[in-house]
Amino acid sequence: MVNFRHPEKVKNKENPIPKKPSWIRVKAPTSKFFKSTDKLLKDKKVITVCEEAACPNIAECWQKKHATFMILGDTCTRACAFCNVKTGKPQFIDHGEAIRIAESVKQLELEHVVITSVDRDDLLDGGAMHFVNVIDSIKSLNPKCTIEILTPDFKNKPEAIDILSKNLPDVFNHNLETVPRLYLTIRPGSRYFTSLNLLHNIKIKNPNIFTKSGLMVGLGESKEEIYQVMDDLRSANVDFITLGQYLPPTSKHAKLERFVTPKEFDEYKQMAYAKGFLMVASSPLTRSSYHASDDFKIMQRNRRNKLHYIQ
Repeated sequence: MVNFRHPEKVKNKENPIPKKPSWIRVKAPTSKFFKSTDKLLKDKKVITVCEEAACPNIAECWQKKHATFMILGDTCTRACAFCNVKTGKPQFIDHGEAIRIAESVKQLELEHVVITSVDRDDLLDGGAMHFVNVIDSIKSLNPKCTIEILTPDFKNKPEAIDILSKNLPDVFNHNLETVPRLYLTIRPGSRYFTSLNLLHNIKIKNPNIFTKSGLMVGLGESKEEIYQVMDDLRSANVDFITLGQYLPPTSKHAKLERFVTPKEFDEYKQMAYAKGFLMVASSPLTRSSYHASDDFKIMQRNRRNKLHYIQ
């Protein structure tokens, strides 16, 4: 029996993947630093979204000993049209995962770590308590390390926000991914306002936390729709927005409508800052955790400068 990574996409029509323009090509991972990071993570039996989502920046990040850890297994209960993470019936929670990740963070000497997860609709709390346990373990072994979590939407899990608030990270990230009009085809298992409300409610409950969200472009959205999402995020007091080019993992995934030019990304960046975001990352290769450590420091500085200006 053939074990398909994305069984729900097997019967999808083929969408030819166009040749990448010059501004979006990256080098294959070959450095000794990449190999040592790869070995450490495999020895620790931890999962990274860098590999599971086929991130184009994996060579650069791993060479710098940056990695985004993916918890709660490698199998997602959703079937988003853009995503390369495996879908199907997930495994039981690995309760030893938290300490292995904390040890990996220590061995990699990370100053800032990003923790994400698959969607776990099968769990009563959506995996919120496991996020808290991972944060606990990282803080206990790495007290100076700042922590960013990139969470699922916890749809129909009303207790998740209270659970997550027991031990907060420095940055709470949840990606809207695309504009509302495209949710039915791009994020069929999710709801735009569920995601937006998650970000809003986290900020209400924890006003000092940095909040962050990201969008893919090139899926057929208009600039006006992107600007409206920016307004929605600012209404939810989100501090940081990322915008990056959608790149289909396979021809069975959502169709790439076009490559957005670097000039357009610069225009998005200028508009986002004008709308009041503390931090904006907007470029073809931008991903949620790309340069997350450096961006976090800039965001901290920008908040301090803003508060000083207000005073």
